[in-house]
Amino acid sequence: MIKLEKRPQPSKRWTFATPIVAVLLTMFFGGVLFAALGQDPLVTIRTIFFDPLFSEFAWFYRPQLLIKGAPLVLIAIGLSFGFRAGIWNIGAEGQYIVGAICGAAVGLAFYPMESFIILPLMVVAGALGGLLWAMIPGLLRVKFGTNEILVSLMLVYVAEQLLASMALGALRNPEGMGFPGSRNLAQYPSATSWINQSAGMHWGVVTALIAVIFAYIALSRHIFGFNVRLSGQSPRAARFAGVNPGRLILICMGISGTLAGLAGLFEVAGPAGQVSIDFNVGYGFTAIIVAFLGRLHPVGILLAGGLMALTYIGGEIAQSNLGLPIAAIQILQGMLLFFLLAVDVLTNYRITLARKAH
Repeated sequence: MIKLEKRPQPSKRWTFATPIVAVLLTMFFGGVLFAALGQDPLVTIRTIFFDPLFSEFAWFYRPQLLIKGAPLVLIAIGLSFGFRAGIWNIGAEGQYIVGAICGAAVGLAFYPMESFIILPLMVVAGALGGLLWAMIPGLLRVKFGTNEILVSLMLVYVAEQLLASMALGALRNPEGMGFPGSRNLAQYPSATSWINQSAGMHWGVVTALIAVIFAYIALSRHIFGFNVRLSGQSPRAARFAGVNPGRLILICMGISGTLAGLAGLFEVAGPAGQVSIDFNVGYGFTAIIVAFLGRLHPVGILLAGGLMALTYIGGEIAQSNLGLPIAAIQILQGMLLFFLLAVDVLTNYRITLARKAH
């Protein structure tokens, strides 16, 4: 009889091994899925996980990994603060959307004026947009005890409707022949976030790296990080230590909302180029997988963001070259979270064999 036995202390070995085992299991069962779809599993796995890095066109795909990974890392870093403290902001997708709308609105308001100050103003607007959207579930949790999971998640759908309204109304390109969507910010130098377009670099990549560094310092070298960890592990002990739960909720929600808003701003001012109805592609939800795959550690999140970006780029290659449906790639990403959570049980429990009593 198989039995789960509680470990006296969490296993450090399984803490580090869990993400690796989860990735290997995802590759294996992803291969089974692809075989069921009539694809060669080895070729498909190679196309998704290896071709963007080692194929003859890797020089083209590698910069795309930075572009795809930057918003995932930014959002996941913000979420990690709350997740560590037991604050579950599931609505980063909405904060990402609102940050993009606010930042783009500021840039388009100055069109066609050229000035170096426009992009910094867009950055501030994007950060504030995400911050204010995150404050709604945060304040409702603090003042009325509402569930931040449900409120933040429902606000995603509100943000999507707001995005459609802006693309069809206030931010629609007046020279766009009635088609939905704003002006193309890529054609407006003062509002673009590109540093080196030929290399695929933009300010969002730089900001993501800065966020990783500051998060590492804050979580491992600052009293705030200690309070965050203590609140997540023992809320009662945190209150005895003088931690204000309401303030911590607002700070963590504010950090996650701000970084999600910045991710949205850099995406609309860089790769996406415009506010459109289909602007959001689920980065806010995928970042949840990135946060847990990286064990809520800044460096781990950086690596996990690169891996998840690999599935996006490799998935696009597989769609183009192998005719693989996009839904299969989304299932693969979902498998990764499923196996991560399943294998993570072994961090706190060990599998033992017990004789069945007669």
